[in-house]
Amino acid sequence: MKGIIFNLVEETVSTEYGDDTWDSLLEAADVEGSYTSLGNYDDAEIHRLVDAGSEALDVPAKDLTEWLGRDALLRLAARYPHFFAPHASTRPFLLTLNDVIHPEVRKVHPDSQPPDFDFSGADPRVLVMTYRSARRLCALAEGMVRGAAEFYGEQVAVTHDVCMLHGADRCELTCTFEPTGEADDAAGVGR
Repeated sequence: MKGIIFNLVEETVSTEYGDDTWDSLLEAADVEGSYTSLGNYDDAEIHRLVDAGSEALDVPAKDLTEWLGRDALLRLAARYPHFFAPHASTRPFLLTLNDVIHPEVRKVHPDSQPPDFDFSGADPRVLVMTYRSARRLCALAEGMVRGAAEFYGEQVAVTHDVCMLHGADRCELTCTFEPTGEADDAAGVGR
């Protein structure tokens, strides 16, 4: 996994809970924690950090991972506004993941392995995202969907009935979007 993800997780935890909490999580997860944005790190480290955070913060790992994904997406939007600016809402932005955003990621990080998404749904308010990744971080992807909806001022309901963590070969996230002036904190942690 690319170091930028770890950098975003560190920023999220440190901003919300302080640098000491981040240091404690690194120790509990038994990871070094010196992540450079261009570096490659063992995927297991993110899972160990989530497990350590889940225990330390008394938050289910899935909820914590979703919150991290939501916050990471908002931080990415601040760093790379040119990916977000061409879109007026969440659905069209998400449709660019495979064709625009992931190719750009691969230009900067040729050895990266971003997840693969397939999309379906004729209703403009609904998008079925099929997620495939050896990392099995579907909760992070779900959190990023929630972060994108927050960025675009929409509410999103996500159902996740098909999941690799429950034996399927893929995850299916059915996202239903509703415009609003403010988004809620779906994960129940942070802010």
